[in-house]
This record gives sequence, C-alpha cells and structure tokens, in this order.
Amino acid sequence: MFSTRLKELRKARGVSQVALAKELEVTQQAVGKWETGRSTPDPQTVTRLAEYFGTTTDYILGHEAIAAPALSNIEPYMPAGETPIPIVGTVKAGFGALAFEEDYGTEYARVKDPDSYFYLIVKGDSMMPRIQDGDLALVHRQPTLENGDLGVIVYGEGEGTLKKYIRRNNAIILQPFNPAYQPQIIMGEDLSNVYIAGKVVETKTKW
Repeated sequence: MFSTRLKELRKARGVSQVALAKELEVTQQAVGKWETGRSTPDPQTVTRLAEYFGTTTDYILGHEAIAAPALSNIEPYMPAGETPIPIVGTVKAGFGALAFEEDYGTEYARVKDPDSYFYLIVKGDSMMPRIQDGDLALVHRQPTLENGDLGVIVYGEGEGTLKKYIRRNNAIILQPFNPAYQPQIIMGEDLSNVYIAGKVVETKTKW
C-alpha cells in the first residue's frame, strides 16, 4: 500500500523520482525501490514524505483511506522555463520501430520541442568516468547521428546502448568511454540491424 500511495502522490504533484530523491537527499534508485515495494524508508523519511506531500504518515503508509489533501488540490511542481520530459528505462527495436518504456516518471528540461526528447536511465559503467550508472541522459529523438556524436543505438534485438558513434568506411563503431570495455564494430549485413534512437544532448548525475 505504501508503494502505491507514494507513486500516486508523486505523480499528482508532477515530481519525478529524481527530483524527489534530491529533496530527500537519497538516490533515485532508492525512490524507485520504494515505489516497486522492494524496500521501505525509515520512519524519519516517511515523516518527511508526509510533510512534503501535505498528508499524514498514516495515509502514506496505508492506514487511512482518505488523504489530508485531495490529490487534485496538489499543485504540480514546474521549474521556471522547463518542461517535463518522460524518463525511459529501456529502448528496444521491434518490427522496424523503436519502443520506449516510460514507467519512471518525468524530469524537467529547457527544450523548444519537448515531444522530440526523452530521458534515458544509464545502465552499467561502460561510459565511466564521464557518465555513471544511474545517470539521466537527455536524448533528442532522431534517426541519424554525425560522426563522433554521443547517441543511443539499438543493435539487433537488444536494448539501446549509450555510446560514442563513429562511422568509418563501411563500418559503425560503438565506442565506450571506459577503457576496460572494447568498442563494438558492426559491418556488412549487420548494419541493417542498427537502429538509432537519438542523440544525447545532456546528462545529469544521479544524487
């Protein structure tokens, strides 16, 4: 019940997991675990959550059926000049199109055409030290990349990967920043299995 109540309150407020994590001085992963029921915060954090959302600890823990404020009365949080952008957990390719899982709320960005952008949660350490596991990458949806761009590329039936895109002769090289990882070289017929989800224009470090 706590996980459901927390997610309802956060979405009614229009606050992303990242923004809530910053407010509580915890990681986005911690908030994600609370909302999926994999863990629960300590009593002090529950109290802070109740105060932040203007409700009671009994309600947020599921002990009360009615919240102190009506959810419709909670004013959405909106940073000046910024627009909410969906946070995507996974990018995949199927039937010649790209599929985006958008189950992670929103984060704000100052962009002219919000519908052309999404945030991707970075997985793994292949782009360290510049980009960490759990960071958010702001991606502009586009089907092509310039040589040297940082992009989100889907190869075959796998998930999208964030890598430096290099086009050399008749090959595509997906270059990681972490020297412990080898670049992936795609050639020949395999090039037809490469899908470009977009170009990374900004990254945000996790809290």
